[in-house]
Amino acid sequence: MTAPLASAGTAPAFPISNPAPAPRWIERGSAEYRQAGIALFLVGYANFSLIYCVQPMLPAFARSFGVTPAESSLALSLTTGFLAFSILLSGPLSQAFGRRGLMFFAMALGALLNIAAGLTPWWHGLLLARAAEGLLLGAVPSTAITYLSEEIDPKHLGRTVGLYVAGTAFGAMMGRVGMGFLTEFANWQTALIVIGVLGLAAAAGYIVLLPPQRNFSAERGFRPGWHLAVWRGHLFNSRLIRLYAIGFLLTSIFVTLFNYATFRLAGAPYSLGDGTISLIFLTYGFGIVSSSVAGSLVGRHGRRRMLLTSFLVMLTGILATLASPIAVIILGVALVTTGLFIGHTTVGGSVGPLAGTTKGHAASLYLFFYYMGSSITGSAGGWFWQHGGWTAITALTGALALAGLVLAAGEPRRS
Repeated sequence: MTAPLASAGTAPAFPISNPAPAPRWIERGSAEYRQAGIALFLVGYANFSLIYCVQPMLPAFARSFGVTPAESSLALSLTTGFLAFSILLSGPLSQAFGRRGLMFFAMALGALLNIAAGLTPWWHGLLLARAAEGLLLGAVPSTAITYLSEEIDPKHLGRTVGLYVAGTAFGAMMGRVGMGFLTEFANWQTALIVIGVLGLAAAAGYIVLLPPQRNFSAERGFRPGWHLAVWRGHLFNSRLIRLYAIGFLLTSIFVTLFNYATFRLAGAPYSLGDGTISLIFLTYGFGIVSSSVAGSLVGRHGRRRMLLTSFLVMLTGILATLASPIAVIILGVALVTTGLFIGHTTVGGSVGPLAGTTKGHAASLYLFFYYMGSSITGSAGGWFWQHGGWTAITALTGALALAGLVLAAGEPRRS
């Protein structure tokens, strides 16, 4: 007997013959909890340092290959675009083959492709390697969040998601800052290779430390109709679709502002070098702190208040970047970073509990929209930069922040 399809907003059920055993959670304070936290921190570090390491090098790419700022942004936008589509497939793949092994395979091969990108002398070869890298690394983010949702005691899930997001912030920060200095004092080729080698080391540490899956049941075979029905059910869930739209706006603002801040600081009157420009990515330190704190505050203050705070902080930061003094610009960038990680941690910990038994599919949809914001708006921002400079970039990102406030206001007061 086949399982009936669910009505709109509800995921279809599996055929069930026996009651599911009670879950065996990883409890806070246990050795496994500490190991899982370190392993997922390494996952976040490796994945995000590999994805975003090219961001401070966009001006260097424009100089080396003779391309425009919008064209140079493809080195990041292609990665996040392919990553977004890959994320949709990661749910079915991790459901069939397991979360743990899939993340290791994706990270290791992604790191090797980053090394290959550093070895190619052709612009289109670099873009091809970066696109393939995004296709592989897309298996990691939603799978990591799904693993946490399945294995960690729900009472401590928000805190643990915060630790994972802190790892993503650390990886994104160190990848960008390290790349900036390596590009200035060596070259961008060496920088890409070094980040790839560090990614391989992080993948090895992760596979040694991550506890085995306890609450995972493999769904053998690939049933396209079932997966499409699950995704359709989530897309008709108004509570989830609002969170997906918020994710799109969060990363649209963040990546667009950072992409073109590098060009602004490289030009007059600042004329900063690649290494000095990369120091703006130290503001990710605020993301590490805010994501860890936000995970604990969601349960106390509710999702609505945390999301409103996120977009208000981002909007304040956007407006601050209109100032000329570089210290005020850096303050604005720090506020945008803080707002992003408050919002991302809040949504990342909210999608799974709203998704019922198909958490992997719900997480993959959220991250699909999240990274499509980076890919679409990050590249489209090049048109605004070329035609209106920094004023146009702030107008674009400010409008997106206002849209985010409207969406966040629609959340229930208590989640």
